[in-house]
Amino acid sequence: MTATMPVPGGFDEFEMYEVLEQACEAAGLDCSDARLLRGHTNAVVLLGNEGVVVKIARRGSRIEDVTRTVRFVSWLMDSGFPTVPLHGIEQPIVIDRHAVTFWTYLFTPEHGITAQGLAKPLYSLHTLGMPPFNIPRHDNLQAIRNSIASITSLPDGVIQFLSECADRLERELVGVEFELSEGVIQGDPQHRNALYAQDGEVVLCDWDTVAIGQPEWDLVTIEVHCRRFGHGGNHYRAFADAYGFDVTCWTGYATLSAIRELRMITTNARKTHHSPGSLAEVERRVEGLKLGDRMQTWNIL
Repeated sequence: MTATMPVPGGFDEFEMYEVLEQACEAAGLDCSDARLLRGHTNAVVLLGNEGVVVKIARRGSRIEDVTRTVRFVSWLMDSGFPTVPLHGIEQPIVIDRHAVTFWTYLFTPEHGITAQGLAKPLYSLHTLGMPPFNIPRHDNLQAIRNSIASITSLPDGVIQFLSECADRLERELVGVEFELSEGVIQGDPQHRNALYAQDGEVVLCDWDTVAIGQPEWDLVTIEVHCRRFGHGGNHYRAFADAYGFDVTCWTGYATLSAIRELRMITTNARKTHHSPGSLAEVERRVEGLKLGDRMQTWNIL
């Protein structure tokens, strides 16, 4: 990569590695073999010599939000909940107003995690009880509106269409009657937000979107990912059977799934100035939304 090529987190390569090197030096970790793993949102880097994953929060992330995530995961660990553990240092480390966290590296086979594998830890989360400190309330519609306000890569007419979709779904949501008890939700549970622990247990990760809300939001997210990313109906049904609740048979399913898909579209649309190669996929999804094509397969961004 060149020094001007955009990389995850909204940094250029030189700046990202400057932050990484300073944070690792402060943590007493060797980053000589650092390798970028992923991150349409945050910069996620593996330190192979250390067995540690470093997450540099996306440019502009609030330090207090990252601090709250660290506190939440510490609470999960103390509760014996199946989560990717924090690396044992004081966190986050802040470099030039960028929050950096450190996590134990867990290997995941190439085939990844099945939706069925997510059912047990997700059910455990939904029935865990409330933490002894405040976390945000889940609000998909506000997140959608925030993203729409930040989109710069789509025509005004498309942005207006997305805004009108949000208005309509907000009206529909008023009439939705939830069945499950409110509690802690992950906010974005999916195949890529889980890993295998050394004993083979599936553990959850990526807690940036944790919130208080209705479990139905997490369940519909699993269903959308199964349907949109080519996993198929049987894959989802195995999850629903293992969890004990099929969100597709619930009266609020159509509204929640449409809201979840709109959030995924608008979130990715907001990020295209950092990842220009994703614009064509965003435009394709918008066209599918206009056509009402619920079975259109999406490419992972």
